[in-house]
Amino acid sequence: MAQSKSKSADKWVGGKRTIAVNRKARYNYHIEEDFEAGIVLTGTEVKSLRAGEANITDAYAEAKMGEIFLINGYIKEYEMGNRYNHEARRPRKLLMKRREIAKIAAAIQRKGKTLVPLSLYFNEKNKVKVKIGLASGKKAHDKRATEKDRDWTREKARLMKDNG
Repeated sequence: MAQSKSKSADKWVGGKRTIAVNRKARYNYHIEEDFEAGIVLTGTEVKSLRAGEANITDAYAEAKMGEIFLINGYIKEYEMGNRYNHEARRPRKLLMKRREIAKIAAAIQRKGKTLVPLSLYFNEKNKVKVKIGLASGKKAHDKRATEKDRDWTREKARLMKDNG
């Protein structure tokens, strides 16, 4: 009898296994630069992430006291965790180089930018990483233009497929 694949087995792309993706981020923000950061986790959080139980749609990151924290990221409590379980929405420290943190903090203060998590994944060494983007918010007319471009690209692909 053939073994069934786990639901996360098909998410491997380029040596990375994706846990969660913030699909709204590119719609709501202009992403100017993105950074890869490690994240400080407890054991039950890692076990829950291996099961694919996370959501970063409503999350954001902020810089304070020379450190960057992921705020409002949801990692479901591990079912077998008992009393050693973690809080689902606790602030989590992000691990980055000091120069990158200083650059990000300066951009947030001076230019009114924000930090948005784009994806959460396991890298080639099975370490949990967060891809965060330095972003500025889009206005309503920018969002409409994005939708219009996306629709036109989709329609153009259909026409090329039908005619070519």
